[in-house]
Amino acid sequence: MTDAAAPPLRIVVADDQATIREGLVIMLGLMPDIDVVGSAANGLQALEQVARHHPDVILLDLHMPVMDGIEATRQLTARHPEVAIVVLTTYADDTSVLETLRAGARAYLTKDADKLHIARTLHSAAGGYAVLDPQVQAALLAAATAVPAPAEPVAPPPGDTPPDGLTPRETEILTLIARGMTNTEIAAALFLSHNTVKTHVNRIFTKTGSRDRVAASHYAHRHHLD
Repeated sequence: MTDAAAPPLRIVVADDQATIREGLVIMLGLMPDIDVVGSAANGLQALEQVARHHPDVILLDLHMPVMDGIEATRQLTARHPEVAIVVLTTYADDTSVLETLRAGARAYLTKDADKLHIARTLHSAAGGYAVLDPQVQAALLAAATAVPAPAEPVAPPPGDTPPDGLTPRETEILTLIARGMTNTEIAAALFLSHNTVKTHVNRIFTKTGSRDRVAASHYAHRHHLD
């Protein structure tokens, strides 16, 4: 006599882009060993869906409104440690990866992963295994083996606290934005990947309430960061 088949894996999908979110719900819902029990358009909704449905795994985007994926990961880890967190995002830079893993994510995939890879990762994460996309592994390896090089200091003098929660690195990049430098030029000057700079710039825009580089430059001038 054989054991009964294992119940389907219960998952919640969280992504602010409706097309992607709905596509994932349909695609994964067609798999016989997966049951999509909820979906969310931002991090706050993700917390609510997990509290309501108690899934095995949540498939989570990083850059969402109201509450981003990294903060949602921190809160999910604290409130629902039994739920495995799998990040599915377009960002594979070392900063996003490290922050997400430190926050408690068990797996990290980029959005070019196919449905079978995503499904296998969901099951592996639910089983307690860590999974990293090859692009993510490459980003971490590059960050670990990079040789730091001196750069002109542009952050505020020691003792000064950057405004609005900006980190020293974000303040440094904001200063270079105010000097008219492009992301590519900033990446070359600070020996960072283009994706890492792009991620920092997006966070700078959010924290400073800037819609574009011009607004960010005005913010830098007002706070004497240029």
